[in-house]
Amino acid sequence: MNTTGNSASRTLIIVPAFNESNAIVSVVDSLAATDASWDIVVINDRSSDDTGSRARSTGKARVIDLCCNLGIGGAVQTGFKIARDLRYDFAVQFDGDGQHKAEEIPRLLEPLEREQTDVVIGSRFCGQSDSFKSTRGRRIGINLLGGLIFTITGKRISDCTSGFRAYNKQAISVLAREYPTDYPEPEAIVLLSKHGMRIQEIAVGMQKRRGGKSSISGIKAAWYMIKVMPAIVIAGLRQRSRCE
Repeated sequence: MNTTGNSASRTLIIVPAFNESNAIVSVVDSLAATDASWDIVVINDRSSDDTGSRARSTGKARVIDLCCNLGIGGAVQTGFKIARDLRYDFAVQFDGDGQHKAEEIPRLLEPLEREQTDVVIGSRFCGQSDSFKSTRGRRIGINLLGGLIFTITGKRISDCTSGFRAYNKQAISVLAREYPTDYPEPEAIVLLSKHGMRIQEIAVGMQKRRGGKSSISGIKAAWYMIKVMPAIVIAGLRQRSRCE
């Protein structure tokens, strides 16, 4: 991994991965093929399969093997801490299951490079697309969460559960210090907003996952809503009290 300073912007791609052995090699290969200047770090969240060794076998990514399973929040925050400590200009959160398209990353980075915003979220829903958009039930849940986020922050986010995001240094610094643990994407929007971060959405296409299982499906989807909606409200109240 390149850690030397230079005049060009430096970008770290953060790939949280838990039991993604079927997809991780193609994910890393696609990232490396899209832009060789990006550094890639795979955060292997104590997988029970060979996700870590497969990612390492590509020779194209740094692999961090966590000593215990931290969940998606802890895995992603590990990446933010690396990005902060090694002084990256930008960080991109990119799923290890093959849903996200590496060729979309430059479009997420462009508004950051132009200093137009601090955070860019890749959305399945803010543009016309025939790409994979998940189940109807999950889309209803996303709309409910989006409405709650709008009530708290005044920001309309069409795809608040998207894990395809890009961040500048200021946003990296915030999330390296403080990041939600369980299903963090919606709550992170509130946190970033309350820290004054500018947030923008860009329409992207997504694909069906190539391996592994979604952590939000069936009865888990209902439990997700029960947990995340109060967490969003509490995050909003917490950040408001800090600002008063």
